[in-house]
Amino acid sequence: MLISVVVPLYNEEENVEPLHERLMESLNKDGRDYEIIYVDDGSTDGTLPLLESVQTSDKRVIVISLRRNFGQTAAFAAGFDFARGDIIVTMDGDLQNDPADIPKLLSMMDSYDLVSGWRKKRRDPFFSRRLPSMIANSIISRVTGVRLHDYGCSLKAYKRDVVKNIKLYGEMHRFIPAVASWYGVRIGEVETTHHPRLRGKSKYGISRTVKVVLDLITVKFLQSFSTKPIQFFGPMGLISGFLGFMMLLYLTVQKLAFGISIGNRPLLLLGALLIIVGVQMIGMGLISEILVRVYHESQRKAIYVVKKIIGT
Repeated sequence: MLISVVVPLYNEEENVEPLHERLMESLNKDGRDYEIIYVDDGSTDGTLPLLESVQTSDKRVIVISLRRNFGQTAAFAAGFDFARGDIIVTMDGDLQNDPADIPKLLSMMDSYDLVSGWRKKRRDPFFSRRLPSMIANSIISRVTGVRLHDYGCSLKAYKRDVVKNIKLYGEMHRFIPAVASWYGVRIGEVETTHHPRLRGKSKYGISRTVKVVLDLITVKFLQSFSTKPIQFFGPMGLISGFLGFMMLLYLTVQKLAFGISIGNRPLLLLGALLIIVGVQMIGMGLISEILVRVYHESQRKAIYVVKKIIGT
């Protein structure tokens, strides 16, 4: 059984060498065959030359260099596409995830298709990182129905067929457990060690939180209506159109039966607006149905561009 470890890096030159040393120590101790795939996500420092040096000395290493910074999701997608292992392990390249926890995840793969790490004792600032993460994890668990303590932990292990059937985009890598649950995979969670960042700078900020919220809305929509969007837009359109019709019917009766002027009635404008909105919602549902058909009959555009590959 071959293990593929996928590690995206962006401006992590200070962590490259200690990361590789600790990865080798953990994987060699586990005793399984492995490959390490480092994905350089358009780094502007010395990360790529250091990765090339590591690859020269260790032929189990594959380095994928992306042409620019496409983001962590795209970097994971590139790693998944080139991974050859039966089990694929992901982790961050900043050494806050501990490579020594990888055997712990692998030991659970006989019982699960996906095992997610849980940074129960996080070593991050409480108000800026841990509190928003706790709130986000609670919301994501409730919305998706997949209960995990730590969606944001990059240390995860997947069976090959799980990630090979998932198309990533946006900030969707953190929602892989929720997306994978649609296929009926068995999901486990295990407590892992979390270290404070000792070298380099964090790439996370408030903008990442906004993107996560927007992607959560997307995930929920896809989870419930990805193959039947008309069932999402249709009921709202019918309700809106019905309410608008009843308002206009009421005004019409007042005008014809009692001769009451309705030209300056706000209800007239509201009724007309609701009918227009109803037609638009149903129209959006029909257009979405067409887009779904096109999506399932065509291939998705690549979300990353490879500059070079070293080690294949």
